[in-house]
Amino acid sequence: MTRKRRRLVVLLACGVGLGTATALVLTAFRDNLVFFLSPAQVAQGAPPPGRDFRLGGLVEQGSVHKTTVDGHPAAAFTVTDGAATVKVTYVGILPDLFREGQGVVAFGALRSDGTFRASEVLAKHDETYMPKEVEEALKKSGHWNPNAGPPPPAATWNALVPQQSGTPQQSGAPTQSGG
Repeated sequence: MTRKRRRLVVLLACGVGLGTATALVLTAFRDNLVFFLSPAQVAQGAPPPGRDFRLGGLVEQGSVHKTTVDGHPAAAFTVTDGAATVKVTYVGILPDLFREGQGVVAFGALRSDGTFRASEVLAKHDETYMPKEVEEALKKSGHWNPNAGPPPPAATWNALVPQQSGTPQQSGAPTQSGG
């Protein structure tokens, strides 16, 4: 074999090795990639059952039900973004700051019956904090315009109707008409 041919074989072998390593890394990355979805995005096009993702929104008022499963604390609650809701089940101890009307991000997977089985639940750490993903979802859904002030109280979220201006208004509330 000539020197030129040996160099070509070595370069081809290196290229095949590099391509294989890249393919393995990308496959591992895809399997570990976790998406954030709001309840409205889950309602529009849910990921397949068993695919892990983060679900974020507000815990709906009156939706928290605590029980025990095989001697472990369990909870069922509903997460909303004002446009849609998702039923969540969780077995474990909830964070101290977890409560109705507060922001929450849950990590888990959707089950075939449409409920979200959380393996981890994170709650906000003070009354002004909102996870960035939840904030973006609220802006996108039209339920909150940061330029118009703080987000509306969580208790009113199921009654909000997005307006063209981006500021939410409660349904059934009279609107002002200028003249």
